[in-house]
Amino acid sequence: MKKTISSHLVSRNPGRKRSVKEALKQLYSLFHFKDQVLITVDPDPDAIGSALALKRLLWHKVQSTTIGIIRPVRRLNNRTMVRLLKLPLTLLKEKHLSQYDKFLLVDGQPCHNPFFAEISYTAVLDHHPLTGFKAEFTDIRPDYGATSTILTEYLRAAGIKPSQTLATTLLYGIKTDTRSFERHTRVEDIGAFRYLYPLANHNVLRKIEISDLSLSDLKYFHKAVDRKHVVRDRIFVHMDEVPTADLLVIIGEFFLKVHDISWSITSGIVQDNLVVVVRNDGYRKDAGKIVRRAFESLGSAGGHQAMARAEIPLKELTQVLEKRTSTAIERFIRRRLSPFA
Repeated sequence: MKKTISSHLVSRNPGRKRSVKEALKQLYSLFHFKDQVLITVDPDPDAIGSALALKRLLWHKVQSTTIGIIRPVRRLNNRTMVRLLKLPLTLLKEKHLSQYDKFLLVDGQPCHNPFFAEISYTAVLDHHPLTGFKAEFTDIRPDYGATSTILTEYLRAAGIKPSQTLATTLLYGIKTDTRSFERHTRVEDIGAFRYLYPLANHNVLRKIEISDLSLSDLKYFHKAVDRKHVVRDRIFVHMDEVPTADLLVIIGEFFLKVHDISWSITSGIVQDNLVVVVRNDGYRKDAGKIVRRAFESLGSAGGHQAMARAEIPLKELTQVLEKRTSTAIERFIRRRLSPFA
């Protein structure tokens, strides 16, 4: 039976948590120089930066390390980052998995996506609230603002100075997941940011940050404004089919800027899933807990206090909706959320 190493494991001295150097040593002990390793990510900036850092940590420790993304990179900021920095990302298909010996997951947990749920992971490193799963090594720190902060600590513990490309992606990962330190942030996030700042390419970073929208995206904003429903301090909008869930995130965060609005709930159909994106001002109830209670029985759901997301397969909706109209879906979402929010 394989030994499981947890981030909550105490050291030889009772009550003392392991140090980052101890955790790194335990992580390295799981690998052989002939291993072919796959790091799986749902490609947002924090996940991509964390995966690149983990790949760097495993350099010369294993035979090969591949960063596999479970869906195409669609959001323009992220596509700009991948293009300008020439990031080595591979779009995964299930048939590709058999060629790897070890599987790692960063900035996510197996229950966060059906693709992840089918894989037996060697190690999971994340900053989302802990869910039930098994892995030989885990480092889950839900009090941290970004997984990129955790991986920056590992790099420093290993004595590795990140390249300009790696520093830029890690810095951007911290900025996006903490919303430039406007939401859930620890002193460790700020410390990692200060360490990475002089190492990053700020011209590239500036270009990444301003690449938000294309002209074709503007029609979705028009549709969202036209369809919005305001209930007390909440804005609900269902968008029908959208090309990517990132549009729902951008629209949801845009609505949160409206005066007297504390919650934005934006939903849409992305391929074969209903995606529900929830944002709040950070002073209200825990969005992640609310979304899990409302939707986890139908699909994947979770998040943080100020941001959360659910993905529900359309086939599951047929069990709870007589008709799959826009009005019916929005009423379903409002009904599911109302007992908790």
